[in-house]
Amino acid sequence: MADVIVQHNELKDLVVKKLTKAGLSTEHASVVADVLVHADLRGVHSHGVLRTEHYVKRITEGGLNPNPQFSVKETGPSSAIFDGDDGMGHVITKEAMNYAIQLAEKNGIGMLTVVNSSHCGALSYFVQQAAEKNMIGMVMTHTDKIVVPFGGAEAFFGTNPIAFGFPAKKHKPIILDMATSNVAFGKILHAREAGKEIPSDWGVDENGVPTTDPNKVSALLPFAGPKGYGLGMVVDIFSGILAGAAFGPHIAKMYGDYNKMRKLGHFVCAINPAIFTKIDSFLENVDRMIDELHAVKPAEGFDRVMVPGEPEQLREEARLKEGVPVTETVYQYLVKE
Repeated sequence: MADVIVQHNELKDLVVKKLTKAGLSTEHASVVADVLVHADLRGVHSHGVLRTEHYVKRITEGGLNPNPQFSVKETGPSSAIFDGDDGMGHVITKEAMNYAIQLAEKNGIGMLTVVNSSHCGALSYFVQQAAEKNMIGMVMTHTDKIVVPFGGAEAFFGTNPIAFGFPAKKHKPIILDMATSNVAFGKILHAREAGKEIPSDWGVDENGVPTTDPNKVSALLPFAGPKGYGLGMVVDIFSGILAGAAFGPHIAKMYGDYNKMRKLGHFVCAINPAIFTKIDSFLENVDRMIDELHAVKPAEGFDRVMVPGEPEQLREEARLKEGVPVTETVYQYLVKE
């Protein structure tokens, strides 16, 4: 089934229409749509507009607060706790990053734990938000269990992503946004639909044994074995335990219990490079690093070396002009009255 090509502005309008019909304010629906389309523009469709139906289901069944009252409690010159009142995680995290940036402009660093949140979408959006203000951005969030710990045979942590954004002067920012599992579960689902085998380091079956059959996958493997496992734990400590939220297997499921608030935690940080070095020299040296990496001799099968986030940025540039591919089923859901 061929994808439908939709212009990004039209796609945002369709998402806003669905979310406002479900009870979200236009202001909050616009932010959510912006984050979802950002992901699709970059080719990260697992976090794109296909999530709209899920959010609508949660709102209508009572698992999301459509009219949250946000509150912030400053705990020091550079720290605060942001309470999202069970609203949309995208709006909550954007507001929390704005607050972190303000603290960093005033005091050099802004760090917030976020409580009473929900799924917030692609973290690249929020670290880019910081980078656009010449700040270094860092965001972490935890997810419900789907990844086995190194040496384990059953899931304990979620995919627990972490993202960093570094501003540059002439180049676009360096954006590293990665899950701590080897692959996203969406790749398993895609392989199931395509009827294809998967590499043996993607997932395990119900007995904890690595499998190449996507239909037998019950949990994912961490990337690089103990390294991904360790980093996944770090993310959960920052966004779960540090925030006073749940961790690991105690996190409410994304798919299921749609009438219950998920109470997710995030960790959001903005750093002003000017407290450590001259801002101009920092930005120029990031540019220089990018230029020198571009000049590295490419390996066989590669055209050139790119920096983290660059393939997604190139895809975004093309799709802003040509339109965004959306699967037929997702498009039909969005246009249906």
